[in-house]
Amino acid sequence: MPESSTAHAAHPHRAGLRVIAVYEIIKTTCLVLIAAAAFHLDRTQNFEQLVHWLKHLPLTDSSGLRWRLVSALVDFGPSRFVAIGMVSLGYAVLFGIEGIGLLMGKYWAEWFTVIATSSLIPLELYEVLMHFGWLQLAALVGNIVIVIYLVRVAVQTREARKVLARTHSH
Repeated sequence: MPESSTAHAAHPHRAGLRVIAVYEIIKTTCLVLIAAAAFHLDRTQNFEQLVHWLKHLPLTDSSGLRWRLVSALVDFGPSRFVAIGMVSLGYAVLFGIEGIGLLMGKYWAEWFTVIATSSLIPLELYEVLMHFGWLQLAALVGNIVIVIYLVRVAVQTREARKVLARTHSH
């Protein structure tokens, strides 16, 4: 049965799905920006300019943090930024598909987002357990809530579609 725009307008979870879609699109935008920066830093000259700028940044209170960042960047090297850019773009495509599909009210997008988000939960759990941070914990809890919510919505949507199909066939 084709999805109609009237069914989308009457969808009781439309606002929740829009919030999740906007969240996915924000993640997509951030990842595209990270990829652009990473591809820019893969050039030795750009990388060396960033390191030079960080070394000469006039910050008195955070100089310890600055030197750790400079050291980490030097150890990391410019060549690894291509990999970061590629991974960032891959995730951007995934999150973009989720966000656009949800904004368009596509039923498949609900399950696509459930599968994609669920697949990342073990990695997020590992990160929280091994390198605790409030941001990682918030992301983990947020993604668990999104998965539970979308499963409930998708199951309700499926049931509603069955009822709607039965009423139209009579």
